[in-house]
Amino acid sequence: MSGSAPSGRRYVQALALGLDPEWRRAPDYCRAEEAIAFARAVREAPDVTTFTYSMVGLQAGTDLLLWRLAGSLDRLEEAAAAALGAGVGRWMRVRESLLGIVQGSQYVKKPTPQEQSMFAGERSRYLVVYPFTKSAEWYLLGREARQGIMNEHMRIGHDYPQVRQLLANSFGVDDQDFLVAYETDDLEAFSNLVRDLRATESRRWTVSDRPILVGVHRPLEEALRLLGAPLP
Repeated sequence: MSGSAPSGRRYVQALALGLDPEWRRAPDYCRAEEAIAFARAVREAPDVTTFTYSMVGLQAGTDLLLWRLAGSLDRLEEAAAAALGAGVGRWMRVRESLLGIVQGSQYVKKPTPQEQSMFAGERSRYLVVYPFTKSAEWYLLGREARQGIMNEHMRIGHDYPQVRQLLANSFGVDDQDFLVAYETDDLEAFSNLVRDLRATESRRWTVSDRPILVGVHRPLEEALRLLGAPLP
């Protein structure tokens, strides 16, 4: 799917799925039918925007990443149930599920195009998603101290305009503090950005920023063909 995200949709999910290798040994006609049924279930999820990314061979046990936006947690749950119950979805298991709520950042007064929701416009080639948690000491710092540290963090991010970012709050809805996502056509630039950010003051208060999920943007049929579906 492509285009602008409908207003009012604020719940975001990165759903990473792993395929049972036995499915690839099924007859061609079975795999084709089951791939079509799964694709239909993903596309027809009501009030859910979904983009698909292949992870075949990029991370052990994970093959497909569904990047989703909806107006409620209920819609995300229903969409996941429909996909996992249709066709090849019955051969998949959830390897990672990261949830967040898209809200304005307390550190950014006026978001740049880099910091807008990545559900609008054309997709970049690569999506990088991971959970992120800061220490309790971070939240006990004064507001001005935190703002100064984040100003340095954001300044470095602006040095890499080819990398877009989405930061969603996960407080109370998932284990991490934030769901962080980056979109880019240039993975080398992204790697350099991460290296530069590791040298900033804000790194002192990082507790966890893994697992890192990296997906290649592909239309769903193309991703299913890479999984072994004999689609035209």
